Amino acid sequence: MSLPIFPLFLLLSLICHPFLLVVGAQNGGVVVARQLWCVAKNNAEDAALQGALDWACGPGGADCSPIQQGGPCYDPNDVQMMASYAFNDYYLKHGLTDDSCSFSNNAAVTSLNPSHGSCKFPSSSSVKNGNISDSTTVETGTDSADLSGCSQLAHTWFWPLITIHFLFGITHTILK
Repeated sequence: MSLPIFPLFLLLSLICHPFLLVVGAQNGGVVVARQLWCVAKNNAEDAALQGALDWACGPGGADCSPIQQGGPCYDPNDVQMMASYAFNDYYLKHGLTDDSCSFSNNAAVTSLNPSHGSCKFPSSSSVKNGNISDSTTVETGTDSADLSGCSQLAHTWFWPLITIHFLFGITHTILK
C-alpha cells in the first residue's frame, strides 16, 4: 500500500519545489543565478569583430582599459578575445539582454567562463544595481572556475530531498 504513496510524494515535491523557490525569491529569498558572459562568435570575421570592438570601446561606452596595451587582456594577435572582453563589458552594463549581446550577430551569450591567465572576465552574477563588482573565483591550474553559486545550489536541493525521505518513512510506518 505504501508503494503508490512514495511516487505521489515525489511527484508533489517536484511540482511544488520550483514554485516554493519562486515564492521564496519574491519574498527576499536567495535565487541561484547562472553566470553568463557575452563573447565573440568563433565563426565571426576578424574585420567584423574589429568594427564591433571599435564601436563597443567608443560610442558603446565599454570599459576597454584591460584590452589596451599593458592591460591583462591585451593581445593584438587575438581580435576574438579582445572583442569578447569589450562585448562582455557592454553586455553587463546594458541590461544583460540578447540585444546587448548581438553586435550584428557576431556575439553570443555563453555559460562557459572565457577568463584565462590574468585576464578575468566579470560575469552576469557580478552585476549589482548596474555596477560590476568582483565575483568569487577559485583558481584551478591555468583555468578558473566560478564557484559562487555551488553551495547555494546544493542547499537548494538537499533539504527537499531529506524532507521527502522523512515523509516517506513516516507514511510507510503509519500505513503498516
